[in-house]
Amino acid sequence: MKSVGLVACSNGLSPEFTPHYSELLHYLNSLEYRIVQSSCIFSKNGVFSGSGAERAEELMKMFSDPAIEEIYDVSGGDLANQILPYLDWNTIRHSNAVFWGYSDLTTVLNAIYTQTGKSGVLYQVRHLVAGDLQQVQQHRFENRKELFQPSFTFIQGTSMSGIVVGGNIRCFLKLAGTPYFPDLQGKLLLLESLGGEIPQMATYLAQLQQLGAFEKIQGILLGTFTAMEQNGCSPDIISLVKEVTGPDMPIAKTQEIGHGTDAKAMIIGENMVLSL
Repeated sequence: MKSVGLVACSNGLSPEFTPHYSELLHYLNSLEYRIVQSSCIFSKNGVFSGSGAERAEELMKMFSDPAIEEIYDVSGGDLANQILPYLDWNTIRHSNAVFWGYSDLTTVLNAIYTQTGKSGVLYQVRHLVAGDLQQVQQHRFENRKELFQPSFTFIQGTSMSGIVVGGNIRCFLKLAGTPYFPDLQGKLLLLESLGGEIPQMATYLAQLQQLGAFEKIQGILLGTFTAMEQNGCSPDIISLVKEVTGPDMPIAKTQEIGHGTDAKAMIIGENMVLSL
């Protein structure tokens, strides 16, 4: 029997998510998974499901359990980086468990890779029971091959290769200047976003430029930028990225990584080779 953990390292789930959470438990039970649940899932004090230390302790219980193979974070929001100082990196390094999460959990995924060399999965398991593509997502989740094969189109260049880091651009930049920010030399930088339009994306890209990111990486992978794309922003994200990187940076775009309920998964901390 496969053992998995459920945690919420970012904002606690609000009561309105109770039906979806119950449905997720039902679905995972139908796969005959043994489920270990964090005591910090739903909000107890405003947006908090527990202190940063308490949420970290619940996560470490999962990493310390040799039977647990995958840990699914069902949260998102703003608070995930509060847990980072309380994590035991040596235990995580030697754990059997792989961490899954998206959005604000970009901070945890990249910190785990930076501190331990372990990869993790940028994906929200709530997609399995929410939205109008539940059956598609469940098929991908159960078969896995398709889940991890998003389709990219080259915008600039014809090939790129390197270890993938990044994720949600806003949340990734929370790690800048901390021990949890990955070394970008030779990496592929994945960027996506839910909110924010031209001013926000321009300033995030300027920060990456000032960090020297575009002088170090081997290519850029762009996922969906939901607010910009829904509102038809001009210049679009591709134009903004080209402006800061120049014509020689390989850039590829996908509509299958991001916050949409149709999103596939990307592995943070694993080598990827992409070519026409």
